Amino acid sequence: MEFLRVDKSDTLSLNEQCETLKQAGRKVYRFGFGESPFLPPARVRQALRSASCRKDYTAVAGLPELRRKIAAFHYEIDGYPIAASQVLTAPGTKPLLYNLMQAFRQSIVFLPAPGWVSYAPQARLAGHAVVRLPTSWQDRWRVTPSALDAALSRRSQSNRRKLMVLNYPGNPDGLTYSRSELEALSVVFRKHRVWVVSDEIYGLLHHRGQHISLASIYPERTLVVTGLSKWCGAGGWRLGALILPPDAPAGLYDALVGLGSETYSCAPAPIQAAAVSAYELNAELHQYLAAQRRILAAVGGAVHAALVRSGLRVHRPQGGFYLLLDFSPFADALASRAIVTDRQLCERLLADTGAALLPGSAFGMPSDALTARLAYVDFDGAAALDDLDALDDDRAPAAAAAKMLAGIDRLNSWLLAEE
Repeated sequence: MEFLRVDKSDTLSLNEQCETLKQAGRKVYRFGFGESPFLPPARVRQALRSASCRKDYTAVAGLPELRRKIAAFHYEIDGYPIAASQVLTAPGTKPLLYNLMQAFRQSIVFLPAPGWVSYAPQARLAGHAVVRLPTSWQDRWRVTPSALDAALSRRSQSNRRKLMVLNYPGNPDGLTYSRSELEALSVVFRKHRVWVVSDEIYGLLHHRGQHISLASIYPERTLVVTGLSKWCGAGGWRLGALILPPDAPAGLYDALVGLGSETYSCAPAPIQAAAVSAYELNAELHQYLAAQRRILAAVGGAVHAALVRSGLRVHRPQGGFYLLLDFSPFADALASRAIVTDRQLCERLLADTGAALLPGSAFGMPSDALTARLAYVDFDGAAALDDLDALDDDRAPAAAAAKMLAGIDRLNSWLLAEE
């Protein structure tokens, strides 16, 4: 008997592996799993407690009040008009992304490499052709307009719809796009009539609070994916949101609601009720977001500096909580130890140092490019927020990186021993 083969997500697998090693008494530096270290705001946690008695099924698209709140929230944050009718909610962004893939029939899906681990599997499960768009360290792992135009032009004769996924600030690289870069890409999108899934789940964690939504530049075919998991520290609550273009075809909305009704039915009612509070934009929430950004910028900067000292190639992060490490300067030394792929590298690092990294090939990078993702979230977010209140500089936020810096010291010593 044959079954569909779907490999387990690399991020989830590594998290489970780290837990197993920890239970066995091993010292593990958990750089592999990207989960926010912060708690949701107190009033949002209280809202969830108050809504715990709710057991009703809501409309597939979500509570009307929540959809209005999300629309108003992103209108104010991102600066472009959004109606509640453009918003759909779901138990996390992952089912929304998958249902988008299912809704667009017979498409070619263009994915920047590196890119989040689930985009390609979801596209293939939906029956789409997948085209990787290579990037480089020199270009800050960004897709350039010329490379995008060339890739689209090579497939201009295809009658398949063209769909692209753009994620910024990015997982696994922590980098983003400027307004001018998005405007240049949008010229290419319009030329080829590309539908863009703009995964902006880390947008509110832009370290300077300067995220620019693609929908404000290319509104006609941009599908914005967002949610609570990253900026609100509520990954396990599973609340995702999709913002459709104002003139999206009615058939797309109907398809997404139909797919939702046959898969997840609706996001949990208590979580939706709590999310109404989360999307209440006020001074307290602005302060909460600013504090997270300040801490993540300081921790990311400290971790980045420590990695650069070892000779690794890595860009300072601009948002979110990831770094993409390029080990290619050590390629010859690693090859002398029979390490020629990124998976071999990550396996050896975990075994020898306890540093858990995810190989770049999990994100669509060539295995022999020797890249790996590091998540810098292994610290007590609640304590870091408390410490921040009484300080005027970034020394205390950076101090939250102490455990991770110890892991990087071990990684660096291991690397230098390889030479």
